Amino acid sequence: MGSEEEEEEEEENPFRMLLSEDATQEGPPNQPLRLLLHHPLPSIQSTLSIRQLPSEGLSFQLWPAATALVSLLDSRRADPSASPLSAALRGRRRILELGSGTGIVGIAAAATLPADVTLTDLPHVVPNLRFNAEANAGVVGSSGGSVSVAALRWGDAGDVAAIGREFDLIVASDVVYHDHLYEPLLETLRLMMAGGSGSEVAFLMAHMKRWKKESAFFKKARKHFNVDVLHTHTPSHPSRVGVLIYRFLPK
Repeated sequence: MGSEEEEEEEEENPFRMLLSEDATQEGPPNQPLRLLLHHPLPSIQSTLSIRQLPSEGLSFQLWPAATALVSLLDSRRADPSASPLSAALRGRRRILELGSGTGIVGIAAAATLPADVTLTDLPHVVPNLRFNAEANAGVVGSSGGSVSVAALRWGDAGDVAAIGREFDLIVASDVVYHDHLYEPLLETLRLMMAGGSGSEVAFLMAHMKRWKKESAFFKKARKHFNVDVLHTHTPSHPSRVGVLIYRFLPK
């Protein structure tokens, strides 16, 4: 990668950890930073508790597309008739989340739809995912949903086989950023959406555009899927970039 591209990406990269007044630090000050975020879900009068571990890497932090999708899930529960997600979510209650990170999207989906959700990420991310799933088990269970956790390496047919394909919806947020992961992600989608649930499987993705090179991902994706934009989520801060909600359907 050339220096010019690196400078462009650093300049345009709007990655920012979203910390609000509801984020508190956990543990002794001499230990790795742990942040506990309390994220309200007004539609079900509950609050999610999500642990972030910023020092552990990108997968352990909360990113803008995730919070945008959680907000849309919550508002859909409050008023389905006004939600841009209602048609895409109708009747879909067996959900797989790819690249779950902290798990906030899948946990919110389980609680607000409600739905049976499987959170997935790389093996080293699974312990924190499980922590967050267990921390919110009461909120999810009281709403009629459920959450399970599994390791899933993109492009790994063995991992896909182990999880199974009995899902009718796949969700993800902020998963398109490293170009070397484009093909493994698309291969996982091809494997998961090839059939097996008895109905058409849809992929719902929240994405915040960062770099021009991301167009290569969508060009590759359109060879295998019909891709459309369901919604553009306007950022609350004027300096931020809006989040797009994409829907992928098999061709």
